[in-house]
Amino acid sequence: METKKDLKFIFFAMMAWGEGISGGDKISIELARRWAKLFPVTVYLWEEGYRMYMRQNLDPKIINFKLINMNPWKNLGFFVNYLARILAGILLSLRISLENEKNTIVYCATEFWMDSLPGFILKLRFPNITWVTTWFQTAPNPLKGFKEGNRATSYRFSALAYWLVQLPIKPLIKRFSDFVLVNNENERKQFPEMNKKRKVIVVLGAVDLSLIKNLMKDIKKEEKIYDGVFQGRFHPQKGVMELIDIWKLVVDEKSDAKLALIGNGPLMGKVKQRIDELNLQKNIVLFGYVFDGIEKYRIFSQSKVVLHPAFYDSGGMASAEAMALGLPAVGFDLTAYKSYYPKGMIKVPINNMEDFAKEILRLLRDKKTYSKIGDQAKVMISKHWSWDSRADEVLSHILDQML
Repeated sequence: METKKDLKFIFFAMMAWGEGISGGDKISIELARRWAKLFPVTVYLWEEGYRMYMRQNLDPKIINFKLINMNPWKNLGFFVNYLARILAGILLSLRISLENEKNTIVYCATEFWMDSLPGFILKLRFPNITWVTTWFQTAPNPLKGFKEGNRATSYRFSALAYWLVQLPIKPLIKRFSDFVLVNNENERKQFPEMNKKRKVIVVLGAVDLSLIKNLMKDIKKEEKIYDGVFQGRFHPQKGVMELIDIWKLVVDEKSDAKLALIGNGPLMGKVKQRIDELNLQKNIVLFGYVFDGIEKYRIFSQSKVVLHPAFYDSGGMASAEAMALGLPAVGFDLTAYKSYYPKGMIKVPINNMEDFAKEILRLLRDKKTYSKIGDQAKVMISKHWSWDSRADEVLSHILDQML
């Protein structure tokens, strides 16, 4: 490499779909935001992705957005659109020309084919580029489904679909990529040879601490309306269905207990149905997806405990934003949380919904324990969960290896 100032980044972020935002997309957005202050960044995406980036307040004057026109495929349903984006990504990667491949870093936001295959093709066409791939969650064994430990419903079909998507991509990453980003120490084991060469970079979760600080200036000390708050995709791995049953146990002991649910996803219909079945309409408030901003942090500030009932997770940044305000967390004792949430979260045995409910009630009733866990959460996030630090760590690791 001639000089660091000659670097340029190409991002592929074609996976975006709907109002929600995945962990992989969130990481790519925050890295692009910060790296664009130092080097030219070009992001290839389609209309949904562009709207996602704009909702996250990225500046099109600083980042060069290249929109891929998906008409008429975007109107033909998820599956057709999904395949069309894969084809569009492949065709795009065959047309891109590079003047200085040695100083070009290609970053794929996810391992899904519409993001990873364009990076792979560019690596074949221009072997001297630096190809940075991402692998933020290993698909579960399709025979076990989305769970660690016991779970009544394992969603094996969804797990199988995810597993099949990853199956052909992993060998390409091992053979051709220069770096792979993972989001916990356990995921390093998926790429042992690359890890020996320092080509695996662990990117733990983070939050925008400066944004939170600025937003909280405009939020006065709020009355605590919600006993619990959940933020996340309504997806099988996140445990949102089980959370409804957990909240029923809480309500049985505390009849006025209120839960705020922030998010959306494929299980929304079933969530509403379960709320009706358990007569929890007065105890659970559905906010849908709430964009980053003052409304979301007002809900957090009006809440007492943040709940993270995922059954299968490689990280989990969703609770960290609430924990940054001093909310203690309760979650299942997943492997990834040993590195993600060493403090600030009470962890209960997986699928033990009775203990989960008991810990929520303990925090609501025991002020000393509440303050202790809440303070631990706030200190941990403020000291170790900065996006500025994460972006610097990743970039420094890549540049050190390139030199």
